[in-house]
Amino acid sequence: MVKFYENSFSYDYQWPAVTLAYFLRYPNPYSKHVVSSDTLSSHLDSRTGNLHVTRLHLKRGKLPASVARFLPKIKESYILEKSIVDVKNQRLETETRNLDWEGVLSVVESQVYTPGSDSTTSEPEAATGAGKTDVRTIVRFESRLGGAARNTQSDGLAGEEVRGGWFSNWTTGSVQRSVELVGMRRMREGFGRRREGMKVVLEQLRETGFVGVIREQRQGGWERWKQVWRGEGVERMDD
Repeated sequence: MVKFYENSFSYDYQWPAVTLAYFLRYPNPYSKHVVSSDTLSSHLDSRTGNLHVTRLHLKRGKLPASVARFLPKIKESYILEKSIVDVKNQRLETETRNLDWEGVLSVVESQVYTPGSDSTTSEPEAATGAGKTDVRTIVRFESRLGGAARNTQSDGLAGEEVRGGWFSNWTTGSVQRSVELVGMRRMREGFGRRREGMKVVLEQLRETGFVGVIREQRQGGWERWKQVWRGEGVERMDD
């Protein structure tokens, strides 16, 4: 079973600023669970002129209780992010997916950032940062939890053992639906925080510029959030 979630949103900033903020969005006060972000590769396609970037994010937190019953020891997750920046057509395409506990819940998020329909601005307006950027998000949730049990049950005696064991109180369908619904609920709850985090970075860019944001993150932001990350209180894995 696969479930989809779709969301559309507009930032009151021009596409170049939003695209830059996307790559600078960690750390921010609304994503304290993100421990690190590392660039694995980046290259410029000589044919199209598009920039391709692959990054790895480490997120730390607690899984929801309904999922933790299956993976009680997992407290962190690696997220693979792939992005394509098309400067010529002003289009940013991103895809993120979890690399851990895929068998329990696979979450693949695709986003497209484009100038808003009312982003045609005059030069004076452009100089002051006027304009909008539209973001369309599609998330696919898929749980394969219980799939192995379902296959084993078709093998006679081995299947009887599974039915009387770990999955005795859960049908395959109910387990998958439960996990997928948890993932969808958490994604909806996290959208607001993610937007607010991006707005913090966008406002920093407007006030202090690129160099100011980098300085804040290296000299201030990183140090402040390290204390939170090292503390006893572990936040949930939102986004």
